[in-house]
Amino acid sequence: MTNPLLADWDTPFGLAPFERISDDDFAPAFETALASHLAEVEAIANNPEAPSFANTIEAMEGAGRDLDKVLSVFFTVAGSDSNDARQALQRDFSPKLSAHSSKISGNKVLFARIDALWQQREHLGLSDEEERVLYLTHRGFVRSGAALTGAEADRMAEVKSRLSVLGTQFTQNLLKDEAGWFMPLSEADLEGLPEFAVDAARSAGEALGQDGPVVTLSRSLITPFLQFSPRRDLREKAFAAWGSRGANGGETDNREIAAEVLKLREERAKLLGYGDFAQYKLETEMAGTPDKVRELLMQVWTPARAQALRDMDEMEKMLREDGINDAFQPWDWRYYADKRRRQLHDLDEAELKPYLQLDRMIEAAFTCANRLFGLEFKPLDLPLYHPDCRAWEATRNGEHVAVFIGDYFARASKRSGAWCSAMQSQAKRPREEHPIVINVCNFAKPPKGKPALLSYDDARTLFHEFGHALHQMLSDVEFGSVSGTSVARDFVELPSQLYEHWLEVPSVLEEFATHAETGEPMPKALLDKVLAAATFDMGFQTVEYVASAMVDLEFHNGPAPADPMARQSEILAGMGMPQAITMRHATPHFAHVFAGDGYSSGYYSYMWSEVMDADAFAAFEEAGSAFDPLMAAKLEEFILSKGGSQDAEELYKAFRGRMPGVEALLKGRGLIAA
Repeated sequence: MTNPLLADWDTPFGLAPFERISDDDFAPAFETALASHLAEVEAIANNPEAPSFANTIEAMEGAGRDLDKVLSVFFTVAGSDSNDARQALQRDFSPKLSAHSSKISGNKVLFARIDALWQQREHLGLSDEEERVLYLTHRGFVRSGAALTGAEADRMAEVKSRLSVLGTQFTQNLLKDEAGWFMPLSEADLEGLPEFAVDAARSAGEALGQDGPVVTLSRSLITPFLQFSPRRDLREKAFAAWGSRGANGGETDNREIAAEVLKLREERAKLLGYGDFAQYKLETEMAGTPDKVRELLMQVWTPARAQALRDMDEMEKMLREDGINDAFQPWDWRYYADKRRRQLHDLDEAELKPYLQLDRMIEAAFTCANRLFGLEFKPLDLPLYHPDCRAWEATRNGEHVAVFIGDYFARASKRSGAWCSAMQSQAKRPREEHPIVINVCNFAKPPKGKPALLSYDDARTLFHEFGHALHQMLSDVEFGSVSGTSVARDFVELPSQLYEHWLEVPSVLEEFATHAETGEPMPKALLDKVLAAATFDMGFQTVEYVASAMVDLEFHNGPAPADPMARQSEILAGMGMPQAITMRHATPHFAHVFAGDGYSSGYYSYMWSEVMDADAFAAFEEAGSAFDPLMAAKLEEFILSKGGSQDAEELYKAFRGRMPGVEALLKGRGLIAA
């Protein structure tokens, strides 16, 4: 029988036939697809005809279709629904994929064709997008080491292979630590927890086969526990487990992995002639240099730290009032911040949460996309990779645009966090393809028969990831390599962070924030309190984020530290990190940075993008409506549809007329007066 991963998929919209695919299919399909892709590349490299854009660059764009199919399915299930077999396959595939990539980038005959086209580019009659794809292809080969020869080329291949192995190991260690810890709760331990948190704890206990409720390391479960539990001893225990992921000793400890990754990245950069990895990595980003990143982060750090320290002084008084004479600790922050929010804004998340139903928030995200871009979403009944997944067809004016899949609930087999990925990206050449986009989240699953309720932060996450999905779905370019989110790392978060703003549009909350039991809309008084408290505790949130971004930058800017944990402490001390706040992602569980190269030297990019998203939403406010049709059209034309087909700064200037300063971000976070 034909391997279902390699067969022609006669499914609706070309969606993978998940119900016909077993774990046993992946390895043989992977090996076959690797070989066929390499054969295609060899044929392109050895084409006797003179190199042209069509027979070299466009041909490469079309090569590897079978490999794309295999890997799109595999990495979807490996990240969202892992098991022992899939983890073993990941460990096997990682070095082979790295070697495969090295064979292609090290193909001197192929690179000679690409380089010849690059040298002749002004005489080839290329369109703007064709020239952009040629530029990015040439640059990618050079930065992969295509110009290296001899021992240096061999060493580059070894370094990249080892890095791929270490990234997989880091991720799997973290997943094991997260899945392997839970804290049983007695009925007395549930004191002070709101009903939604108790339901989530009971549901988690049931999923783990326990007799009663538990706290796990799922963010959507541990955060409300830290926020509401009056049991300081249990908060400390839970926080310690959350903070020590990847640093518990034994085979899942990530500290030595982090040290080796940093050393190898430095070597990789130096092989290519760069002073350090940060200089290499940031060369292709909007920021350009480590100094520009550091300047932005410190502009935000100073007022954020001052605000956080003022907040901590007030909460320390509350700690004393509770008869506790200990120093204010990180496991105290969320608990007393919530009490203080109730005092200052009369806002209780337990009161708010019944109004933030998952289904209604999905509907809100869809409706905003309809009002802005004319998209409509119809549920699809298709076999998917897990029973919790749901799918919709996105259309516009009756025409198919994309398939959108939502996988929203936490489970032990899913890595933590939230992300957006495309099983298929939009393209017109060499064949037309429509996007198949997935949003993955880790919201607490409710007990059977009860609606899923979100925290306000969860709702923002849903809108954030859907912003990424819109970037994929509304892509309108020729080539898949510049489609959707294939943009500079410090530009990719602009659409996602910008879309978060629509959650806070009063008319959106008025329509979709309806009570889970009564169906009544959120009372105006509560809505006003939600919006008034939007920047509450922003000092804390900014400090924990900027601390992580600075550690990431300094790790890669200069010699690689032999002891990353000691260097982390040194960096934080130099910044004056408040003792009651920890990094959002400490080194042993900093998956953004160590699970792969994606955000290495680039965790700052959320803030770089936020400078733009604050300014971009201000454009809608200046136009008089969050749904202004002319601004929505410009947003689609210059940002969402263009992908990486043009320079990011040029695209933003086309949308807004200029690049923004940091002031809109500081005002939006409540760190300077509006």
